[in-house]
Amino acid sequence: MRIKYATIIVNEMDESIKFYTEVMGFKIDSQYDLGSKGMITLLKGEGETMLELIKNPVDEPGLFSIGIEVEDVEATIKELKSKGAKITMEPTPITVGLLAFIEDPNGVRIALIQHQ
Repeated sequence: MRIKYATIIVNEMDESIKFYTEVMGFKIDSQYDLGSKGMITLLKGEGETMLELIKNPVDEPGLFSIGIEVEDVEATIKELKSKGAKITMEPTPITVGLLAFIEDPNGVRIALIQHQ
């Protein structure tokens, strides 16, 4: 497993992009307009880890999750269940592969993603 990204829910996308690019030095990697469901901007810094900014009408601003890339989401979930992990979303197909969520003892969401 390796950390792939951190997801932050933002109030204002343009203001957040300006902060992370002009102040923090990130570069825009890609953007996705989801219409009424919101917008996603992926930012790249040094190394391979990405920062994902999401603006949507549902979630409160702040740290939403930490994304960890795994080779096999279903096998990873099975292993984590056997160790007592709290599974909050079973493996689900998404555009780029499979996604599942677990939660740490502090309530932090951890996204497990298997890219196709």
